[in-house]
Amino acid sequence: MKLFDGGRAPNPRRTRIFLAEKDITIPLVPVDMGALEHKGDAIASRNPLRRLPVLEFDDGTILCESVAICRYFEELQPEPALFGRGALGKATVEMWQRRVEFNLFGPVSAAFRHIHPAMKEWEVPQVSEWGEVNKAKALEFMQLLDRELSGREFVAGDEFSIADITGLVAVDFMKPARISVPEELVHIRRWHKAISSRPSAAA
Repeated sequence: MKLFDGGRAPNPRRTRIFLAEKDITIPLVPVDMGALEHKGDAIASRNPLRRLPVLEFDDGTILCESVAICRYFEELQPEPALFGRGALGKATVEMWQRRVEFNLFGPVSAAFRHIHPAMKEWEVPQVSEWGEVNKAKALEFMQLLDRELSGREFVAGDEFSIADITGLVAVDFMKPARISVPEELVHIRRWHKAISSRPSAAA
């Protein structure tokens, strides 16, 4: 088994953080996304969408999409439980994972892809107006998330989960997307500082 990894890109990083929380080590195959290696035949033959990460099993089976890869390892090694516990707990984590994915992670990524000059060759056409719209969407959701975090330690409840990993990666990716966490969002700032201090955040 090996994981084709894209360095500091958000989705590969999300998977590495998850694996670090599980204390699972698998061989990584570095892919230089800056040099567009993910567009080459080695990745295209494994993932026609030419995106990372890509998990390849010893028998040649391929699994793509970062959260799907994380779910696979959750099934292999249930503890610590990063997708929740019990029917309601798992559903709650799924709810917040999707909320953070669609309302923060996605808009931040869209803002970066459509505004940052380095993405001009990647995102064709690059529509700056759409990038600005997504900046506003991300900021709007952060207001909601800040209110939620005023009453609990983690995004989906009392335990660290995949929703926190997605949130951490999204907030960290705001810098190249040219979005700042508003000063008044003290609960997001508290949460982000705590999550960033976990050893897995450096994965």
